[in-house]
Amino acid sequence: MASADLREELLCSICLSIYTDPITLRCGHNFCRDCIDQHLSTEDDFGGYSCPQCREKTRKRPRLKKNTTLCNVAKRFRCNPSAQGEVTWVPCTYCIHSPVPAVKSCLHCEASLCDDHLRVHSKGPEHVLTDPSTSLENRKCPVHKKILEYYCTEDATCICVTCRLDEEHWGHRVETLDEVSEKKKNQLRNGLQKIATKRKKTEERVQSLEKHWRKAQEKASGEAERVTALFIDLRRRLDDLEKRILREISRQEMEVSLPVSVLIEKLEIKKDELSRKMKNIEELCNMTDPLTVLQEPDTGDLCDPEEGGGDEDTGGCDVDLDVITGMLRAGFFDIMKYLQTISPAHPKETRPKAPSVQSLATHTQDSLVSGNYGQGPANIILDINTAYNNLLISDDLKTATWTDINQNRPDTAERFQDYPQVMSSRGFTSGRHYWDVEIRSVGWTVGMCYPSIDKEKDDSYIAYNKKSWGLSKLLWCNNLYSVIHDREEIQLPHQISSDRVRICLDYEAGELSFYELSYPIRHLHTFTTTFTEPLHAVLWAYEGYIQILGGQQMQGTTISTLCRDMTTCTLKETMK
Repeated sequence: MASADLREELLCSICLSIYTDPITLRCGHNFCRDCIDQHLSTEDDFGGYSCPQCREKTRKRPRLKKNTTLCNVAKRFRCNPSAQGEVTWVPCTYCIHSPVPAVKSCLHCEASLCDDHLRVHSKGPEHVLTDPSTSLENRKCPVHKKILEYYCTEDATCICVTCRLDEEHWGHRVETLDEVSEKKKNQLRNGLQKIATKRKKTEERVQSLEKHWRKAQEKASGEAERVTALFIDLRRRLDDLEKRILREISRQEMEVSLPVSVLIEKLEIKKDELSRKMKNIEELCNMTDPLTVLQEPDTGDLCDPEEGGGDEDTGGCDVDLDVITGMLRAGFFDIMKYLQTISPAHPKETRPKAPSVQSLATHTQDSLVSGNYGQGPANIILDINTAYNNLLISDDLKTATWTDINQNRPDTAERFQDYPQVMSSRGFTSGRHYWDVEIRSVGWTVGMCYPSIDKEKDDSYIAYNKKSWGLSKLLWCNNLYSVIHDREEIQLPHQISSDRVRICLDYEAGELSFYELSYPIRHLHTFTTTFTEPLHAVLWAYEGYIQILGGQQMQGTTISTLCRDMTTCTLKETMK
C-alpha cells in the first residue's frame, strides 16, 4: 500500500506517468519538463500563463527550474520495480488458491508453471519451455497459432512452420530466430563501437575547443591589461608634458612681468616729472612780470625734454611660441618613441626611416617651385553649385569623385550640364598663386577657366574653348597626356609618373604653368596670354577622384635660381 501511495505522488498530472526531468513552478506543483514546456507554449498567444493543476496565473512565462531531489527519487523508483507496488514475478497458472511464482512458461500450452507443476508437465517436443512471461500470445503466429520459429528476410517478419510452407513465403530465404538475433546483435555491437568512437572524438574535440577558448580568454585578458597600462602611461606622459609646458609659460610670464613692472615704475616716475615740468611752464606762461620769467632758473631744461624719453624697451613682453612649440614637438616625439618601443616589431618596410638626400632634395625643389609664387598656396575649395550631377563633392569641398548615382541637384545656369566638371568658389584677379592636386582617376583634366564659360553646350568641356586652359589625360586619345586650350592640343613627350600635379598662376605676367611633383620636379608646360577675367580652378574627373591639396611657400626665388638649385640637388644625390 505504501508503494502504491508513493507511485501516486510521483505521477505527472499531465502525462500521468512517473516524472521525467521534473521541474517545479512557483506555486509548488511539479511536472515533466517536456509536458509543462508544451503546455506553456500553447499559452504564448494569450498574454498570460497558468499552472495546469492549480490554475495560478502569471504575466511572464515562468522559468523552468529543475527539481533535483524529485528527479533522483523518480529515477530510483523507475529502476526498482519492487518499490512500484507492481507484480515483479509471473504467477503459476495452475496455482489458483495462492499465487506461486512460475519458473518456466510453456509456449505450446500458453501457461506458466511453478516447480511442482513443471515436474508433471509433458516432456513432448512440441512443448517449448521459456523464461516466465505474461505475454505468451506474442510468441505465436496470429494466423496459425503456432510458435514463431523462423524469420523471413525478404518480408522482414517472424513466421511459424506453417507460414514457411504457405505460398506467401514459399521460396523466400528463411533463417532461425536465433541466427537472425545473433546477426542483429553483432550489427548493434558494431554500431555501438562506431558510436563510442565518434563520441570519444567529439569529446576530444570539445576538450580541445575548451582549451583553445581558455587560451583565447587568457590572451584577451592579458592584452586588455597591457592596453590599459599603456593608456595609463600615455595619460601620465601627456600630463607631464602639459605640466612642463604650463611651467614654461609661467616662467616666461615671470620673466616678462618683472622687467615690465620695473619699466612701468620708471615710466610713472618720468610721468610725474613731466607733469611737474608742465605745471612750472604753465605758471611761467601765466606770469605778467617779464623780469621774473627771464630770471627763472633752468628754463631751458623745462622746454627741452631729454631725448629718447618717448620710446622704452618693452622687455620682451611676448611669450616665446617657438619654445612652446619645440617643447610640444619634443614631448610628442618622446611619446611616439615610447610607443615604438612597446609595440610589436614593425615590418622593415613600415618602420620609420631617416630622410635621404633624395627626399631632402625633393623637398627643396618643391619649396623652390612654390617660392616662385610668393603669395603662397591658394585656398581652393569647390563650388558645389557648379558641380555636375554625377560628381560627388566631399564635405570639406576639397575632393570631386565620379559616381554613377545622380545627385539630383537643381538645374541652374551655374551648373555644368554635359560634363563631370566643377569650378572653385574663389577666383583670382591678381598676384601669383599655386595649388596642388592628387589625381586617382581613369580620365581627368585640371586647369583654370573664366566664370563666363558656357556650362550647357558641347564646347563647355574644359580647354575646348577660349575661356579655359587644362592639363588632360583623355580616354579617347589613347590615354596620352596633353595640354589644351581652345581645342588646340599639345601632346607631352613623356608620361606623367606621379599622381600629383601643381598648377601655378602669375596673373599679371599672363602665365599659367603645370608641374609634375616627382623627383626631380618636372615642368610640363606654360600657357602665356593676357587674362581678362577672374580665373577659377576647374576639375574634370571620370571613374575616380581628384583631391585638392595644400602647398608650401618661399619668397624671392627666380626661375634661374630654381633651375640652378634643382641641378645642384641632382648632382649631390648622384655623387652620393
